[in-house]
Amino acid sequence: MRLRTVAATLLLGMIAAMPAKADKLDDIIASGVLRCAVTLDFPPMGSRNEKNEPIGFDVDTCNDLAKALGVKAEIVETPFPDRIPALVSGRADVGVASTSDTLERAKTIGFSIPYFAFKMVVLTKEDTGIDAYESLKGKKTGSTAGTFEAIALEKDVKAWGGGSFRPYQTQADVFLALSQGQIDATVVTNTVAHSVAKSGKYKGFVVKGDAPYVTDYVSLITLREEQGLINYLNLFVNQQVRTGRYKELFEKWVGGEAPDLTVKGVYY
Repeated sequence: MRLRTVAATLLLGMIAAMPAKADKLDDIIASGVLRCAVTLDFPPMGSRNEKNEPIGFDVDTCNDLAKALGVKAEIVETPFPDRIPALVSGRADVGVASTSDTLERAKTIGFSIPYFAFKMVVLTKEDTGIDAYESLKGKKTGSTAGTFEAIALEKDVKAWGGGSFRPYQTQADVFLALSQGQIDATVVTNTVAHSVAKSGKYKGFVVKGDAPYVTDYVSLITLREEQGLINYLNLFVNQQVRTGRYKELFEKWVGGEAPDLTVKGVYY
């Protein structure tokens, strides 16, 4: 009995003597910099102004998060397919890049509770004859590789047994392909579709109805094992909503009524 007591005492002493392992949250605070992976070809979530400065809902959210942590924000421009690699390779600490919270991605990265929610619509040109999602059957379509809408659209195109789907590296590539007639239509978020149609940059772009997809809830992301940081991100999103900042940013960059970030019948 005495030997067990001595052994237990020694073990506790060894544990107490071991240095505490800092986590990502501690590292960010100690470094004084929060590196946010942000997609800057996805207005109004992320883009550049006439001075080439990053702007958008996601940029402001990164700045708010950095302010809450008491550190400086650093925007790491990250195309959609590079969001997860940027975290895994250590080039960014968190992703504020409209990342859909899929179960497949959750095998690799950690998600916060949703900080934004998108509806999907059809974006096409006036002369394509497309007037609804069902009109995409037999047409040439495309979207940004790896996104929620790209996965859903490609699946439907295969099920239809006609038409084609082509993935692109960036949102800008998709719009260029649509303007040049390489594709007849794409499916994008309501925020992007109305923004690009109103911009006048691409002649003849029009929005033609909703895509029958579920609401796309997107989350802040970081490494899967960084539970301390994920907990902090969850509380940050909670604070953004309950202080009215989420609504304020939505009105600033999108306009209208901010969508609910919760799913009825579940915790979030």
